[in-house]
Amino acid sequence: MLFTNPILLLSTLATFSTALPTTTDPNLPSRTTPSRETHTIIAGRPGLRFDPEVIVAPIGSILEFHFLPANHSVVQSSFSKPCQTLSATSFYSGFFPVSKNPDGSVAQNPEVFQVEVKDAEPIWFYCAQNGAGGHCKGGMVGVVNQRVESGKTLGEFRKLAAGFEGPAGVQGSVQGGWRGKNPNPNGGF
Repeated sequence: MLFTNPILLLSTLATFSTALPTTTDPNLPSRTTPSRETHTIIAGRPGLRFDPEVIVAPIGSILEFHFLPANHSVVQSSFSKPCQTLSATSFYSGFFPVSKNPDGSVAQNPEVFQVEVKDAEPIWFYCAQNGAGGHCKGGMVGVVNQRVESGKTLGEFRKLAAGFEGPAGVQGSVQGGWRGKNPNPNGGF
């Protein structure tokens, strides 16, 4: 529809416009922006484990990895290749060495590694430490947004990791997430 009459055009536009409420309108709902969910995952629980190992995280939430003794990492992989880096653009934390406290209390690295969940697809991950027989092969694996109905479960992923031959894949540098100050280094994990 072509408007050649400016009065008709303005009249039509006025029909489609509505008045916007002001911020002082008492009937206006709150416009606060919800904060992102942060999911804390502990790397290095006894028995070479991530805790939790299965995480349900909506799009936009943050996965925050905390590292306990001795030296762990987190690397994104695929279900079919559990101890190998997914791709050149997948996440890799680098290693986080941590010494035990002399008094026996649990120590954490003063930094954490954070990753944003960008879609609802499962995210498979592992520790790339090759010492102690290999952490990935030893079962230090996890998943975000697992789809049990697909048959691709953490249990099956762990079995594939146990059969992995060779050293776990390691990226060249930190990528796909960010390292930052640990918000609670004395959290007592």
